[in-house]
Amino acid sequence: MTTLPDLSQYQFSAIVFDCDGTLVDSAALHYEAFRSGLLDQGLDMNRTWYMERTGLSRHALIAAHAEEFGSQIDVPAVVARSEDWFAENVHRMTEVAEIAGLARKYAGKVPIAVASGGQRVHVEGSLTATGLIGLFDAIVTLEDVGVGKPDPAVFLKAAELLGVPPRECLAFDDTDEGVEAATRAGMTTIDVRQLADWSSAAPTGGATMRSSD
Repeated sequence: MTTLPDLSQYQFSAIVFDCDGTLVDSAALHYEAFRSGLLDQGLDMNRTWYMERTGLSRHALIAAHAEEFGSQIDVPAVVARSEDWFAENVHRMTEVAEIAGLARKYAGKVPIAVASGGQRVHVEGSLTATGLIGLFDAIVTLEDVGVGKPDPAVFLKAAELLGVPPRECLAFDDTDEGVEAATRAGMTTIDVRQLADWSSAAPTGGATMRSSD
């Protein structure tokens, strides 16, 4: 049985979750999707390099790869191929049990939303594949705000749709860009990479206090 993180120390009126790497364990699928696009052009991507940049949007990541390695990459073609590969394989998606469990626990008790820097088709596909999509009161993606993380726009839009001030939202993300974005939005932010030692995971952003959940 999965042990869920204890949120009793926090006071919040809503929860906003990142999707990739937070609610769903998508890194391996996205990596293979990017590789499929690059391999079509005779190139490849190092997994460690990718894992250090998972907070970037699809276009931004491929553009960064081209710039860093001086490759002649047809960025739109790589992105299109990676999107097709991901769509064909999204049924293999699995959830991050601890965070998905929190979404199930709080759905219907407080407003909850997804704030993702990914494309809507991929976010909704991932949430559908894992059976999570029906839990959320709002889903905000890159198309809704036009700018990716670390800009706070996606988190601010989620709070707006939930009708809750950002300072009353608890946010979960798994990347430096995402943690920065949620913190800049004024939310109390939990970095889920610290789940291995949840008891010492320090929140970033707004004040925290003990309250019942």
